[in-house]
Amino acid sequence: MNDRISTPWIPAWIPHSGHALRHAGIHFDAVRIKGAAGSRVASELMVRTGFEAGAIVQGATGERYMYFLLPPETVGTYEWPPGVRVLTRGRGDRTLSYVGVPALTGVTWPLGWRSVPTEERLFVVGKLLEEVAGRVLVAGAVK
Repeated sequence: MNDRISTPWIPAWIPHSGHALRHAGIHFDAVRIKGAAGSRVASELMVRTGFEAGAIVQGATGERYMYFLLPPETVGTYEWPPGVRVLTRGRGDRTLSYVGVPALTGVTWPLGWRSVPTEERLFVVGKLLEEVAGRVLVAGAVK
């Protein structure tokens, strides 16, 4: 069965197989959090949303970054704590940010979905991410 036909809601920026780099700020904005802190933020978001947190991509190598995908051109409306890297289109500074996006099925290593986007919840809710990231990253800095 062809998944593209049976699930027409899948946006064009999600590749059919493997993984692909996508320009942040066009199809989505992204918030990047490193390592264990990113994993804790993702876990809390999953619990608080009934395991439908929206698109969260995890890297399996290097710093093991977690990428939280938000609607395009929205990431600047929030106040992010230290430890968060915002990835979006540059505002006249010629900044380009790319995020690796895995396919929904098949071999996508070294990227994978920590939270799979759905038709009902394509993106992470920015306000909830801001709240959870603030609490987790500030608590981690105190310890």
